[in-house]
Amino acid sequence: MCAILTYARDEISKEFFEEMLERTASRGPDKSRTLKVNGGYLGFNRLAIMGLNCKGMQPFTLNGNAVVCNGELYGFKALKNYLKSLGYAFNSDSDCEIILPLYEKLGTKMFDLLDAEFAMVIYDSEKRSFIAARDPIGIRPLYYGYDDDGYIVFASEPKNLTGVCKKITPFPPGHYYEDGKFICYRDMTYVKEIKTDNLETITKNIHDKLLNGIKKRLDADAPVGFLLSGGLDSSLVCGVAAKLSDKPIETFAIGMDIDAIDLKYAREVADYIHSRHHEVIISKKDVIDAIEPVIEALGTYDITTIRASIGMYLLCKWIHENTDIKVVLTGEISDELFGYKYTDFAPSAAAFQQEAEKRVRELHMYDVLRADRCISVNSLEARVPFGDLDFVDYVMSIDPEKKLNTYGMGKYLLRKSFEEDKFIPHSILMREKAAFSDAVGHSLRDDLIEYAESVYSDEDYISNIKKYEHATPFTKESLLYREIFEKYYPDQSDMIIDFWMPNKSWKGCDVNDPSARVLSNYGASGK
Repeated sequence: MCAILTYARDEISKEFFEEMLERTASRGPDKSRTLKVNGGYLGFNRLAIMGLNCKGMQPFTLNGNAVVCNGELYGFKALKNYLKSLGYAFNSDSDCEIILPLYEKLGTKMFDLLDAEFAMVIYDSEKRSFIAARDPIGIRPLYYGYDDDGYIVFASEPKNLTGVCKKITPFPPGHYYEDGKFICYRDMTYVKEIKTDNLETITKNIHDKLLNGIKKRLDADAPVGFLLSGGLDSSLVCGVAAKLSDKPIETFAIGMDIDAIDLKYAREVADYIHSRHHEVIISKKDVIDAIEPVIEALGTYDITTIRASIGMYLLCKWIHENTDIKVVLTGEISDELFGYKYTDFAPSAAAFQQEAEKRVRELHMYDVLRADRCISVNSLEARVPFGDLDFVDYVMSIDPEKKLNTYGMGKYLLRKSFEEDKFIPHSILMREKAAFSDAVGHSLRDDLIEYAESVYSDEDYISNIKKYEHATPFTKESLLYREIFEKYYPDQSDMIIDFWMPNKSWKGCDVNDPSARVLSNYGASGK
């Protein structure tokens, strides 16, 4: 992970700009640099992943133009060779050095051609203006706001903008900004044509596209590790990676000290794939102590996101403090594509598809935000194979009738796709889903609820929730998170549109807690 910051204003001091950039130093602890241009500043905090020497340091410049990019551009070597054939020379092994030559040739058309996860800002010296863009899923973070005089600022995290911009807004995924307008270049929820392939064709495509998505994310000049929960998604990522690797991969799991549900399953997978496996055990005190730093890092008040983030944050903290790992692969985004426990209640295929579209559009505010912040605040980079653009594009286009849980098992298409390979134990491939926060230990959720109950009396709760008209807290736990959020991001609740909750309009989903444990179909999950 890296941090980028641009301020389209000449009249600020370099010292003031550097202070703003310093707020996200953890995203890029290796080196920091700022650049003054006609019309403002660009800044970059680097975590070196590709091209580890100082020549890969940003901002990159070319013919008066400049760029800062937090991203991974997959397949960049082929593009680099193409640009070399056109006469361009390169000074580093960094993937992001190709951006300015591409921009010279293609302009803003380049964004739709990138197979990448990125947030970038380009300074066009001829136009004397800043052009910003974000990947179609929003895996890499980008925010914007305007100062009191109307000058626009772009940043990796909202903490860069607090005190400078009255309103901080997530940059919309799949858009670029130019001349004061946000223009959509790719919408991952738009399906040109529903695929009516047979089951064999569907599962082969799922298999091949996910395999390719994992393979390309193993390319790094820095050490790579894997978060392994013992659930289907992270286990598949680890199993495929282990098969593709010429040496044992490094896997990491976390669990509560009294009821860690998933540790035994993670260990089973690790033994099966012969990884170098590490277990991190946490206590109730660790969980409670992590609440405030997690909310400060995430910039959210959403219950689901915070519960799931605590385990991930503490695990990544351990990785940062005890290993030389710089890149971690995770299993996020599978649920939004193939369904959660609650999507078993979808009343129709059309409703399932509409829910998937909504979740994919909002990913950058929930699961993707969690993965980015928990990992980057610990000076690591996240890579998300299930977010591979070709893979997402295909899965979204599959006939939703085939994605409904009519098989007696959720995510059947994904499971079936990897049945023959035996990358992971069959028992794990067919294991019921458990929510990550529950799987770290049922007591994690219970401890958080109990702690919030101890903070507020019933009278305090009723009185305090009245302060919040948008996303009004509806439990003492949600009130606790909101009040900590407001401490660090006052009056910025619009950054998250609402709470992640099951679709309450569906029969069986009108619940008051986001945990799948409260659903009637939870069954054997998390046991």
